[in-house]
Amino acid sequence: MTSSETLISVVIPTYNYALTLPRAVESVLAQLDEAVAELIVIDDGSSDNTPQVIETLLASQPGRFRALRKENGGSASVRNRGIREARGTYLVFLDADDEMAPGALEALVQHIERHPETRMVIGGHDAILSNGKRRSYTPPTLPESRLDRLRGYLLDKRFALSNGACAMHCEVFSRGGYPEQFRSAEDIPVFSQVLANYPCTVLAQPLAVIHKHDDSLRHQFSHAKAGGLALVDEVFSQQRLDEEFQILKKEFAVQRCLSLFRSAYLAGDAGAAKEYFRTALRHDRRVLLNVSYARKALRLWLGS
Repeated sequence: MTSSETLISVVIPTYNYALTLPRAVESVLAQLDEAVAELIVIDDGSSDNTPQVIETLLASQPGRFRALRKENGGSASVRNRGIREARGTYLVFLDADDEMAPGALEALVQHIERHPETRMVIGGHDAILSNGKRRSYTPPTLPESRLDRLRGYLLDKRFALSNGACAMHCEVFSRGGYPEQFRSAEDIPVFSQVLANYPCTVLAQPLAVIHKHDDSLRHQFSHAKAGGLALVDEVFSQQRLDEEFQILKKEFAVQRCLSLFRSAYLAGDAGAAKEYFRTALRHDRRVLLNVSYARKALRLWLGS
């Protein structure tokens, strides 16, 4: 790598995060070496004073980062715009209400230099809960088999992936970008295709500080319901996952049904909850053996 090459592009998508955006931007600029990395902030048509906040940041840090504004299209559309705009070989998508952990960029550069074959660096993160408590997550060693990797992520939930704590090589998006028809879980198809098709490595230190929020259950479910079971077909599309990985599709469909069932149940949408549970049962009768879900389903039908 020559000094004229940009190794890492950090992209911060933002929509109505005027209050937290300066924290996110400053966490990157505090460690940004323009010889190897760049920062791009993309405003997804915010309706608050985010544009003014960005102008203030640009004025106080002249020439240190780029800023773009687009019509509102959701987080997937902003990330796809970031992919097109990035000059870096690797991309990190940092949410506007989170922070880049101190020393993350230097650690990423050193890790990539040691592992030039990697196409996704999976880092750890610190999570700050809404009650102020802090928890640390360190990713486990990845299975050697790509099928086991995908199973561990999609089905066994053995490791969690967070956009702000991962760096992905630009070539992984040749199989597909972020699906813009989804307003939630849009990163699952991308992470799945990378785990299944490309060399991945683990960097066992925090790359991001993630701030958790108590979002409304109804708000969360409205986005999940809109995507529904179509997410299963998107994850397992032939473009993203080859035939050898299709054996996991049925089990993932059951998990998706049960996840939507739980979300609908907690959001008070009894009709949707019942339909998702019926669909899960059609796929696999063994869901009745899951005591937690079965109890919720029984309460629903007894309540009606």
